[in-house]
Amino acid sequence: MRLLSYSVDGVVSFGLLTPDGTGIVDLASHLDGAVDLHDLIAQGRVGEAAEWTDSGADHSVEDITFERLLPRPGKIICIGVNYGGRGAEYAEDPGDAYPSVFVRFPETLVGHEQALLRPPESEQLDYEGEIVVVIGAGGRRIPVDDARNHIAGMSLGNEGTIRDWVRHGRFNVTQGKNWHRSGSIGPWLVTLDEIGDFADLHLTTRVNGELRQDDLAGNMRFGIEYQIHYLSTFVGLDPGDVIFTGTPTGAGARFDPPRWLKPGDVVEVTVPEIGTLRNPVRDE
Repeated sequence: MRLLSYSVDGVVSFGLLTPDGTGIVDLASHLDGAVDLHDLIAQGRVGEAAEWTDSGADHSVEDITFERLLPRPGKIICIGVNYGGRGAEYAEDPGDAYPSVFVRFPETLVGHEQALLRPPESEQLDYEGEIVVVIGAGGRRIPVDDARNHIAGMSLGNEGTIRDWVRHGRFNVTQGKNWHRSGSIGPWLVTLDEIGDFADLHLTTRVNGELRQDDLAGNMRFGIEYQIHYLSTFVGLDPGDVIFTGTPTGAGARFDPPRWLKPGDVVEVTVPEIGTLRNPVRDE
């Protein structure tokens, strides 16, 4: 099942992708008491959406505008330096014992097909394709072997980064990770009945059709289930919280010279079981 947030003629709603991928069932008109996708997750009612899978489409996919996956996401937590080889990208050893963790704000993320913005203050807009987890059942100190039961579904993200601003602070990356509309999430939330072993998820990122990132989730230093366990140890995870699970090698900063995103570029992040998140780039 694939759930999404969208708008038609400026009216924002949430819905369900039809099995053939061509239509949208408007869930707001079928599920009383849920105002948006975040609300549906928070109420623990994702399973109810499946009852409308075979109903007729209310809109064609061609007629909608994709909105940010969750209009009101909870905590947005990001895991850094999490694939094999990424430690070598940094002058200081990031350490092996625990994940690197930072946060983003909702205003930094746009939806599928919406433009990433390069700010006037820097030309160093970079891409980071990622698998994204949305929490469905909250908890503290969640065991690794129970982590999957706390996931509402999975999506894709581009954890867009302004590279020179990441280096402004000695012990943080917040400045470079929170520029307005610099990253994205979407196109939809895929429930786990459509996803097998997380380790088999094959993530690729392309810029203008050129393959830049290519790796398996099984090569993460800290797997998705462990991330949920670790994060929930120090902070309660709530329904609608979002975890960006890390990006493989191959970001633009790693080329010589670096290959920053520029207006007119198109970034595509793909996992076959989830889909493709596509965003053009333009100047703010």
